[in-house]
Amino acid sequence: MRKKTLEKRMQRLMDKKSKIEARAAASEDAAEVRDLTEQLDDVKAEIAETQEELDAIESETEERSAVPAQAVLVNGHVNGSFKSATETREKEDVTSSMEYRQAFMKYVQTGAPIEMRNGDAINTADTGAAIPMTVMNEVINTVRKRYGNLYAKVRKISVKGGVEFPVGALQATFKWINESTVSPRQDVGALGKVTFGYHTAEIRIAQTFLSQILTLSSFEAKLTEIIAIAYLQAMDYGIVNGSGNGQMLGILNDARVTNTVTMTAAEFSDWTKWRKKFFATLPLGYREGSFIFPMATVDAYLETMADSNNNPIFRQATGLEVNDGDAYAPNGRFFGRAIDIVEPDIIPDFDTANTSDVVGIYWQPQEYAINENFGFTMRRYFDEETNEWVDKALVVVDGKVLNPTGFVKILKG
Repeated sequence: MRKKTLEKRMQRLMDKKSKIEARAAASEDAAEVRDLTEQLDDVKAEIAETQEELDAIESETEERSAVPAQAVLVNGHVNGSFKSATETREKEDVTSSMEYRQAFMKYVQTGAPIEMRNGDAINTADTGAAIPMTVMNEVINTVRKRYGNLYAKVRKISVKGGVEFPVGALQATFKWINESTVSPRQDVGALGKVTFGYHTAEIRIAQTFLSQILTLSSFEAKLTEIIAIAYLQAMDYGIVNGSGNGQMLGILNDARVTNTVTMTAAEFSDWTKWRKKFFATLPLGYREGSFIFPMATVDAYLETMADSNNNPIFRQATGLEVNDGDAYAPNGRFFGRAIDIVEPDIIPDFDTANTSDVVGIYWQPQEYAINENFGFTMRRYFDEETNEWVDKALVVVDGKVLNPTGFVKILKG
């Protein structure tokens, strides 16, 4: 009976919370917003207290159900000379609780230490504060759906740093045998080993901006957007251009990626040259890859393919289709392969590139791996040079090419 009463109270509080948040989001009066924020804090405190009571009832129920079948009850107490396995409830991740999320918001905005209602204090002096899992889950969802044209396609792993991963290829030959001969033993050919390191990256956020966000939902939404966009921009750039020095190693700086094809401006606009110079050199096992081009190169050279009478033939000759109106993930298809369109800061367009510069990449996205665990933390410090507080999100991440065989650098001739 008590549990049902609490559940009804929780529903009323959640409804009230939603209405206050909606009013606060729609209001343009600062005084009204402050008043609504105070009301919201009170409601959230009631929600937390109600949840604690519900958890206590649940815990008591589980303890009663954990009494062994062979136990003897005497005056309500368990008697018997036996041992029983106790059941323990797995504690909810503390960073997902409303209490922690509110404390985290205050830490980012004011630097106030994070202290929980049970008396525990979170040490933020050395390691900073872990970003709540509710926020990180939203970051992950945003990462999967928006921006990050290259990041969305590569392999994501979460393994211990420093561990070597052999990159090999099984090679064997078929041979007929008779009574007097046997098939020779086949060896596993290795292409090398890949080791992922512990590289720390940071995303700096303007303190004055975050300090002006009053509601928790708005704060978490904006924090998610800032982190996701900055992270994805860095990942796309790193996949191609990462130096490998304290950061991920990009395709263009990996010494193992040695396959190249050089094409002049005239050849770039000639579909027959693509067939003869590029596709004719691709092994069958790597013909399902993708292209990476800047938009200007696609516009100026691929979409201008024409016959001797200057009639456009790019579509019928190459199957070229480009969706450059998608602001989040512009893409297309070229000779049946996907085109991942990037900004010129990742790959220069053909006209501005120097001779022998890379103006395009053909790759196997699943042969590039990013090692990450989304363990973002927030640090807050005072910049003595600018006399302002700075918030930054920290994450440990690395990325490398696994098997370089299916990568081809397209050079300007």
